[in-house]
This record gives sequence, C-alpha cells and structure tokens, in this order.
Amino acid sequence: MAGKDEDTRKDGNMVEDDHVNEYEDYEDQEGDGTSPLLTGLKLFVAAAFMVSAVRSQLGSDLSAGMASPVAPETSWRRRLTTVDGVPSYMNHLVDELKERKKLMEKTPPEEVKYWFEYTGALQKYYYRYSKSRGKADSFEGRDDSGVLSSRFVEEAGGGAEYKTFFAAENIPDDELSAHTRLIDNCLSMGHPARPSAEKGTFWNDWFGSKDGDASSTMDRCRILFTLNTVGAGRGPTMLWETNPPALHGAGPKPWISEQETAATHLERNLQEIDAMCATGQIAARVQILVCEPIPGKWTDWMDSMLPNCGGQPKPFSEPAAKVEGGNPYDGGIDVEERPSPIQVVVVASATTADTCHDLKSGFMEKRMQDLVLAPPYISSDKKDGLKGGKFDPAKKTTHPDLVSSDDHDLYVAMKWSSLVSVRTVSSFLQASADISAAAASPNNQEAAKPEKSADGVTVSLSNSPSSPFLIPSFVRVSYVSEENSKVAKWRMHGDFFHPAAWEICKDSYDMTWIPDSLSGAGGVNGICYGPGARALGVGEECGQWWVYMAEEQMPTTPEVYANEVTAPLVQGGSNYIWMLTERQRQEIVKQKVCEYEHKDDKEASCGELPQAVLPLGDLQSFLVNFTPNTALGKKHNTGRRPGYSKEKEREHDREMVRERKQLKGQEDIEKALFDYTVYPSALFHKDATVKAARARDMVLTKKADHDENKIGPQTVKSSYYDVTITKPREATSAWCQHIGRRGLCTLYADYFRLSSDKRCKEACGLSKNWTKMPKEEVTDTA
Repeated sequence: MAGKDEDTRKDGNMVEDDHVNEYEDYEDQEGDGTSPLLTGLKLFVAAAFMVSAVRSQLGSDLSAGMASPVAPETSWRRRLTTVDGVPSYMNHLVDELKERKKLMEKTPPEEVKYWFEYTGALQKYYYRYSKSRGKADSFEGRDDSGVLSSRFVEEAGGGAEYKTFFAAENIPDDELSAHTRLIDNCLSMGHPARPSAEKGTFWNDWFGSKDGDASSTMDRCRILFTLNTVGAGRGPTMLWETNPPALHGAGPKPWISEQETAATHLERNLQEIDAMCATGQIAARVQILVCEPIPGKWTDWMDSMLPNCGGQPKPFSEPAAKVEGGNPYDGGIDVEERPSPIQVVVVASATTADTCHDLKSGFMEKRMQDLVLAPPYISSDKKDGLKGGKFDPAKKTTHPDLVSSDDHDLYVAMKWSSLVSVRTVSSFLQASADISAAAASPNNQEAAKPEKSADGVTVSLSNSPSSPFLIPSFVRVSYVSEENSKVAKWRMHGDFFHPAAWEICKDSYDMTWIPDSLSGAGGVNGICYGPGARALGVGEECGQWWVYMAEEQMPTTPEVYANEVTAPLVQGGSNYIWMLTERQRQEIVKQKVCEYEHKDDKEASCGELPQAVLPLGDLQSFLVNFTPNTALGKKHNTGRRPGYSKEKEREHDREMVRERKQLKGQEDIEKALFDYTVYPSALFHKDATVKAARARDMVLTKKADHDENKIGPQTVKSSYYDVTITKPREATSAWCQHIGRRGLCTLYADYFRLSSDKRCKEACGLSKNWTKMPKEEVTDTA
C-alpha cells in the first residue's frame, strides 16, 4: 500500500511480502451500498461503448514481435508474468526508488528536509536577452510538478517516460497489451468504419512502407486536431503577416522569448502532433482555423512540420528559380498534387471577419464546436426530418471538402496557446474508457443503495456529479514569467517553477468515488466485474476517485466574455482545450438536436448535460500548459472569478482579514489573497486528495469516537498529505506521488491496476478508504 517504506525483494520483485489489508476492520462498518452514482451513467454508453476494437495487424512500427498480438479477451485479464514480476518498461522506476532510499539513508537526520522528495533535474530557464552583456538572463530550479511544458521539456513526445514507452522495440509478448492500450481504447470508442489502406490511397501513401509491406499500413487512431488561431501574433502584428520559423538555418537558432511570438508555440504543437504519428498508433489531421486567408508559405511550413503524419519535409535547398525570384514552375518543376495532413479553413466572411478577430465574441469557439459536432441543423437543406429523431448522429452535414467531415475516432479542439501531447491524448482515452467501464457495469444499472456510516446510520452525501453524462476535461495552467512586470509580487506564492491554474480554485470542484471505473487492456473492458475480475482484499472496493467540476471555469478577460457567448460543450470544461471520442460526439449531437427541436419548449427534457471530470490518480495529465505563460497575475472581473458559488463566504473572510489589521503590507497581502487566483497544481492535487479522504473519514468515524477538539482526520487519512512538515516523508511514499504526477499510473496501468503491489494505490487514486489511523496517532495536516 502507499506509504510503506519496505525494501524490494532480493530478486527485484516490487510486490511486498506481507501486505496487510488496512481496511478489514471496516467490513462490518460499511453498508452494502456503493458511493452515490446516478443510474443515468448508462446514458453515456447507451449506443455502443462496448464496440469491439477491430484493429489490423500491428506492424513493425511498434515492434517486430507484435505480429501476433494476444487476443484482447485474454490479455486484459492476465496477471503480469514478466521476469521478477516487474515489466521491463518499469525498470527505471525500480532504480529511482533505490536512489531515493539511498539519499534518505545517507543524509544525516538533522539535515533531512521534506523537499528531498523532489528529485527533478536542476534546470535553467532563460527569460531575457541582454545585448550589452551578450547573453540571456536565467534562473535555476526544479520543475517537479509533473505538468508537461515546452519551457522545461525540450523535446516533443509527451515527456521522457512517454517518449521512451511509445518508441520501444522488441517488446515482450506479455507486455504487448500495455503498449497497444492507446489504440485499443481509441478504436473501441471511435468510428466503426475504418479507412482503406489499399495501394493508391492517401492512407497507404502516408503510412505504407516503400516495399509495400501491408503490416506497415496498420490501422491507427484517427485524430482530428482543430486549432483556433485567433489572437496569434508577434507583438501587435498578426502572425500570418510575419515569416514562419526557418527549418534548416545554419548555426544555432536566434534566441526568442516565449512571449514574443505565437510561432514558437504553434511549432511545438505541430512537433508534438508529429511525434504522435511517429508512434505508429496515431494518424493525425490538423485543421487550422483562421479569420482570413493566410499566405501559402505558412501552409507549406506547417505541412513540412508533420513528416510522420504525411507532410512533405522541406528540402534543404530551394529551387533555383525560386531563389532567384522567378517562377519555380518555369524550370520544369511539376505542380505537386498530394493530400496534406494540414487544412487551413477560413471560417469567416468579409462581413464577419471583424467579429471573428474579436476575442470577446466567442465566434471562433462556436465555429470549432460546429465543425467537430457537425449537427444536421447547421446545414440549411438538412432541417427537414429532424422531428422524431429521424437522423443519424454519425452522419455529418458539413461540407465534404472539410477534413472534419471525414470519419475520425477522436477530436481535439484547442487554442494555439494550449499544449497538446501524446500523454494528453493517451490519458483522455484511458479516462474515457474507465468512465465507460463504470457505465457498463452491471453493478451500476440499478439505483445505488444508500451508504451507512460507522454507526449504522444511513447517510446521504452530496458528493456526486449533478449529471450522469461524464466526459474527462482539462484545466489550463501557467508558469510565472520573469517577463511579467508583476513577477515580484507573485513570488510570494512560492517556487515560480511550479505551474498554477487561474480559472479554478478550491471551491470549483468536489470529489466522488465511482465504483467499477477501471478499464483494462484491449479497449473498454471493466476489470472490476465479470469473469476474471481482479481479486479484492477484505473491505476493498474496485474503482477510482474523480474530481468533478461543480462550477464553470472562469478565465480572465477577454476569454470570460467569449465563454458567456459560446459556453463550453461540457459543464465545467474548457473552451480552449477539449476532446471528444466519436461515441461521445454522437451522444452530444443527439442532445443538441433535441434542444434545437424544442428550443421554444422550456419543459422539454433532452437529457442531462455532460459534466467535466478529471481522474485524481492522473490529475497532472489533465493540466494543460498555457504556453505563453502570461496568465498569472491578472485580475478577474467582479462576479466572474473562480469560487463564484461561494462569493459571500469569500467576502466574509476578506472582511475578517480587513478587521484584523495586524500585518505589514496588509493591503497588498489582502489583494494577493482575494483579488487574484493563483492555484498551484501541487495544491490542487493536495486539496483534491484531502477532500476525498475527509469525505471517507466522515463516514467511517463513529459519533462516539469523534473528537470535536481535534483538527484533521479521525479514522482514515491520506498517508502522504496527513503528516507534519517538520519531518520528511519516507522514500516510497514520495516515489509513488512522483509516479502519479508524471502520469505513470495510467501509462503503466497494467501493473498498477492488476498486480498485487499496493504501495502506490493511494497515489493512483485507487484506494476508496485511504489509510487507517492508529488510535494513538495525532496528525497535523501538512
């Protein structure tokens, strides 16, 4: 279990010898019911979330040994059988734990500090170039947040672990299911129609090998990326009026501030998308949404950035005619006619261009939703026959020349300033599969039984989402920038290497335990129920903790006004980075059509709106870096800030602080506390964990044992956060948290969900009842 600091076995096995189930004392305390979960969960998968993944033979792009993959119906149930009980892809974690223990053992007790658990590499961030001194100013630090950023992760690929994992070769047979989890999840929730890979098709041209080997034209997860480029520029100049970055310049690239031009962030996103195609599991198409036509040189540049997705790499030398300023076709060069993974879409007309450029209008956000959903009512000639539900949600009515009108498995809509990666995509697909597994569980088809407290009293907890239609969603985070004039003020919030959210706060969300919300390998396959379900200990339950958004996200101006015009598709979700599988898209289209048909009928019921959730055990994968890193230090508009549902309580707290008048610089501190939102990702993770632990503690604590004078947990606690900060946490607990922060609970889900190693169960969000407290223990919450 999480928190135990026991040595690994001599043979290297990570499984603890004597794992003691800490929850057996609660066998008689808890009722037969499960955590409250509305039965409408099944709405989410009413059509077909159990569609079997029909994937072609996986070729040499992944591994030469993947020609005969294990059948999904057996592979996802199988216990791990690799040497020493540890998959080969986790060897680096075994070494890391040894190093952590060695560090703690060799450090004198008086020198041990709690921050020793943070072992990220020392990095430099360059933020300003001094012409007089001929060098850039920089600061050093360790970004151990687990959030992926272009600032501190130089190479594309989703981070070191993800890049290594998806580039692995010679994969052992019993690890194949882990390496194909992304594509299996994608196909099981994607469009059932598959692309033709025959010779002569663009699919074959892009992904087929030169020798015509059919195994290289494997089925892939088809992802459509729709990029909102409104506001992209270089200073006050629109981006498209500048020149694209040089691809093959001699010597080092000139130093460019991360706030100077949007081109650097667009370039990184294209590199990340190309890295996804390089895995051999993803086929990406990219729609660039613009308000007016852009120069062809930008289209060519973007196409050349995606060679692994079918783009044409830019040649190292330009044609002579072009260099000399003449017509390149006069020299006998043929006009190249080929499909491109890039499509530039002008979404505005001459009359609406100004509105499109207005960041407050919500115009581009609406266009993104229309292109992805493509509901029948947006086409003027398709409105007949909608009554009575006579339409096919899988059929798109947008113009057939649009790439978005094709069949796709996953849709990613984002603004140019949001960073996407294979980690983001993989985590979203796994979270969607987990929610689907819960919806398909026979245990969740009937009304949940009320839970009983430790005293045997039936309790009703208001800690369940208001909607049964749950879709994983994202929250943007930003780093403090040295180029921001307010940086000195924001340093009071701690290490400025740590990214922070500004669109949510502690009051924006709550926690819920969703039973049976774990899916195994091979697509949507619940591992909590059915034949071969994973074995549970006494008092143990199968499922995981989820963060669900109880409020809408509140950006600063001008985006907050755009959200009021065009609300996010998902309640509590973001307009600036969101994803939908094809199955989720069809469910939303049904709902939108119903609302369109009954727009004049206020009493009509079109089902529950989708609600945003984030898995606690993989939280950092859903925190998306706002790459210019200029978001922190801006005031929210009055009445439009995070925590708006508890505005009166916040005003009361502010008044209490104002009345004390005890601190030096009282006014500045008061403004920092209440006028600005800086919510570090580490604090987000801690608050969410503590909320979940306290909810269980309230249920499991008998009234007779409750000590009103005691602050903190009474019966169960978080083994990681419910400690004093005067002494360090032991190595294993910190190691598990580091695993969770880096998204490895999901990437290595086969091990952490199916093996008997329970040490990281809490860190991965899989422990419903957390850690039992010894009766003599008195805990201060860190």
